[in-house]
Amino acid sequence: MLESRAMARTAVALAREIRSREEKLLTPPLKWAGGKRWQLPHVRKYWESQSHRRLVEPFCGGLAVTLGLKPERALLNDVNPHLINFYRQIQKGLKISIEMGNDRVLFYEHRDRFNELLRNGKSTSREAASLFYYLNRTAYNGLCRFNRSGEFNVPVGRYATINYRRSFAEYQSVFANWNFTTNRFDEMALRPDDFVYADPPYDVVFTQYSKDGFGWNEQVETAEWLAKHRGPVILSNQATPRIMRLYRDLGYRLIKLDAPRRISCTGDRRAAKEVLALRNVS
Repeated sequence: MLESRAMARTAVALAREIRSREEKLLTPPLKWAGGKRWQLPHVRKYWESQSHRRLVEPFCGGLAVTLGLKPERALLNDVNPHLINFYRQIQKGLKISIEMGNDRVLFYEHRDRFNELLRNGKSTSREAASLFYYLNRTAYNGLCRFNRSGEFNVPVGRYATINYRRSFAEYQSVFANWNFTTNRFDEMALRPDDFVYADPPYDVVFTQYSKDGFGWNEQVETAEWLAKHRGPVILSNQATPRIMRLYRDLGYRLIKLDAPRRISCTGDRRAAKEVLALRNVS
């Protein structure tokens, strides 16, 4: 009997170890522009002593930071409802059954079907989530863009090979205690002790964020909203002069970082500068 109990304990320990390894290896299930996985070493050192808190991301995007920090509880928001539907379907055990392939004709058939679902009020369906995943993996540069009519209009990409997955079982257990919402950032119900990591769209002259614009007024509103939060805050952005002034004037502690990307539109190949703006963290 003692031997059987020892074997049972060993099996439980092994299962936990396997699950721990799977969680450590989890990467974002979607391709998403502006992912901040490279920031994890900088963010994690502030998070580790605060990991008993709920993690909140007002602009969760591809989940690179949340998957890297692996919180027990999280409130994850994004204004893109199709992104949030995909995550919610994963929580329900999403398994993709549609045909998937690196094929131009198939891509446009699936794009048309996805837009048809949107027009018919079926954007929160499992089929819509499956098509959204396929379009994300197959579209040009993994872009997510909609026209003024609300239709997905990114063209097919050019890839030698594409790896698709049909099951997201390993994500389902990780997502179990995470709450996904799709609201404006300032409509989120923050708790005083929440740990907030916010990565709004970059401050540039023009930014199209999902279907609605995210301009300078929204940058100011985000910074002012989080400056009132009593819990830990890490706010990430491009280190433009006006962003630096805004954050400094609101009492944030600023840390400049070199982002692993290059500025190419003007031929300037210098590393882009980003800033982490900190409040109530040490």
